[in-house]
Amino acid sequence: MRPHVVAHLAVSVDGATTGFAVDLARFYALATLWQEDVTLVGSDTILAQEPALISAPQPGPRQEGPLLAVVDGRARVREWDRLRRLGHWSDVLALYADQSPARPPDSATAELVTGYEHVDLAEVLEKLAARRDAQVVRVDSGGTLVGVLLELGLVDEVSLLVHPVVVGAGRRWFGAFGGRLGLRHANTEVFEGGVVWMRYCTA
Repeated sequence: MRPHVVAHLAVSVDGATTGFAVDLARFYALATLWQEDVTLVGSDTILAQEPALISAPQPGPRQEGPLLAVVDGRARVREWDRLRRLGHWSDVLALYADQSPARPPDSATAELVTGYEHVDLAEVLEKLAARRDAQVVRVDSGGTLVGVLLELGLVDEVSLLVHPVVVGAGRRWFGAFGGRLGLRHANTEVFEGGVVWMRYCTA
């Protein structure tokens, strides 16, 4: 058994995840719909935010919040304590592979090691369900992580907050996924300003 996995992304009309102003307030307000047990994020997404963490408020862990699990196969993330204290999550979990570089010996960050060269995402989800009783995992990614999960058949729901802009370049929400995936429409809602929220199920 594994949790229900939803990929919730803010995108342009042509599927880009960068290069436009995201309606962050609406994006995160909609994200509360799933009441996720785990927020699954790739290291690139975290690294892009690390400079801002230095001056961000640090109210401390939110006990009722979800767990933040970061796929960090190359052990590049450093601001674990700041992430933990941001006030969004109850705790943080570093996801490594057997061949991930060595971490500082005094690290107090919880780890889950799966896979050999790359983090085994299927096993991660199974262990999150077994050890953390995770029922829902929301993926917050710029595209790379979502693409890998799509390749592995591990996405149950796709939620796209489509902004009325064409970017023409940059990363796409489906990453390097090159397969074909049939989707079942679940809901569409149009907001002020032409932002459209579309939800699909993969089965």
